[in-house]
Amino acid sequence: MNAIISAPELAAEAAGPRPPVLLDIRWQLSMAKAAGAPAFDGRAEYEAGHLPGAVFVDLDAELAGPPGSGGRHPLPDVAEFGRVMRRAGVSAGTPVVVYDGGQGWAAARAWWLLRWTGHQNVRVLDGGLAAWTGELSTEIPTPAEGDFRPEPGAVKLLDADAAAALARSGLLLDARAGERYRGEVEPIDRVGGHIPGAHSAPTTENVAPDGRFLPADELAARFKSLGASGTEVGVYCGSGVSGAHEVLALAVAGIPAALYAGSWSEWSSDESRPVATGPDPQ
Repeated sequence: MNAIISAPELAAEAAGPRPPVLLDIRWQLSMAKAAGAPAFDGRAEYEAGHLPGAVFVDLDAELAGPPGSGGRHPLPDVAEFGRVMRRAGVSAGTPVVVYDGGQGWAAARAWWLLRWTGHQNVRVLDGGLAAWTGELSTEIPTPAEGDFRPEPGAVKLLDADAAAALARSGLLLDARAGERYRGEVEPIDRVGGHIPGAHSAPTTENVAPDGRFLPADELAARFKSLGASGTEVGVYCGSGVSGAHEVLALAVAGIPAALYAGSWSEWSSDESRPVATGPDPQ
């Protein structure tokens, strides 16, 4: 099963005998609220036009738990996540396609959560809404209740201790921008820098200017140049959202990877944990 689907492929499947459940996960990491400006409103964007039949899912409220010691986007309550998915029409045997406004981070978060909880047939629309050339709809669907029952553990999840260990024994990738990894700037979390031993691998370098993923062979070459060959691979970011996008890119490249969901927002909130700065992993 491919991890991504192109817009033409999705259009053909949507018109076929077994159309996928569509989930709209429009979301943006924005500092607007901190500056006193209105925050990005994914639901309003969805209501203004979405793929026909798509159901909106709120990343902050439904794909994450309340912010706290576990990070800015800790994993959601599993039972509640299951209720959200069933309400959206997700069943165990039904294909699911998730998309967002084009960046791909939010869609990847939904993709990873569904994979982690055992759904075997979920893909991300490559390039997101911007890649879609068909008509949009303002009709809010009311899908039939699905039967999906989440069972966590289908893919590997890292906690802080496991991430620290993997940075020593395998390959731990930091998906944030390079300047945040180096500790030159930190606009959100308590302190800048990275987990000692982690390698900088900005997820923005996995996509072309149009937001679509680079070809699988190019992604494989990139990750292998970072050390992803014959070793266990893990990924973290700021709060487990863009890191999911890097895990998705690794999946496109044919490289399995674990996600440290708490990521830097959890790690840096614990003053007892070490912090490295500069371009060197250590």
